[in-house]
Amino acid sequence: MRLATWNVNSVRARSEQIVSWMTRHAIDVLAVQETKCADDQFPVMSFLAEGYDVAMAGQGGYNGVAIISRVGLDEVHIGFDGQPAPAPGRPLEARAISATCGGIRVWSLYVPNGRALDDPHYRYKLDWLEALAGVTGLELGHDPAAQIVLAGDWNVAPTDADVWDPEYFAGRTHTSPAEREAFAEFTRAGFIDSAGPFAPGPDVYTFWDYTAGRFGRNQGMRIDFALCSPALDDRIFDAFIDRQARAQQGASDHAPLVLDIGG
Repeated sequence: MRLATWNVNSVRARSEQIVSWMTRHAIDVLAVQETKCADDQFPVMSFLAEGYDVAMAGQGGYNGVAIISRVGLDEVHIGFDGQPAPAPGRPLEARAISATCGGIRVWSLYVPNGRALDDPHYRYKLDWLEALAGVTGLELGHDPAAQIVLAGDWNVAPTDADVWDPEYFAGRTHTSPAEREAFAEFTRAGFIDSAGPFAPGPDVYTFWDYTAGRFGRNQGMRIDFALCSPALDDRIFDAFIDRQARAQQGASDHAPLVLDIGG
């Protein structure tokens, strides 16, 4: 099986590009983030025509997650128990969806950005990660043999090696000690950064801001991950970040991350 995760930064604007990429790379399951459309606006037919089923959780012109699969799409669940809202009285945001695809429990996650260290959205981000860690850690604890992947845009660079300039990010979100500690909770629970061993050095980044020519200068960040349960990690035999997808005209500011999974 070939599984990928990709923050597409508007599925409607890039549906043809996404479908073409999926068919060219023989993707079986794609976890999608930042779809930026309501469910009734999702370009489902573009994927159905190529033999894929789609489960989505949309939210108008922002957020939004989906799972696109040609190996089954069962037990779809939107959100997770204890998922916090961005503020009291506000509705939950469309940031998490999970489904069973080819025997693997696939999560598509769009972790809140945090905005700034003194912004309320930063506290929301930490609370969101804490709640997710509780749910997924409990699931893995109950069944150590479970096949689970937590895939998506985590909006956290867990080490200094995951950003182009650690000094530039000092005092900013994505690299703060609290965010890195929140990310580490998942690895302490047993989840594994399965792509890490296959993407060393300058090919590690998954995101390059549109501004200041960041992509051309390779001034990026690694913030997109597929954290696998130990049983699933044992099946990973290759992984790569497709920088070429980011280089295309009109591309998302994220590159897709791909995992190859054996039987």
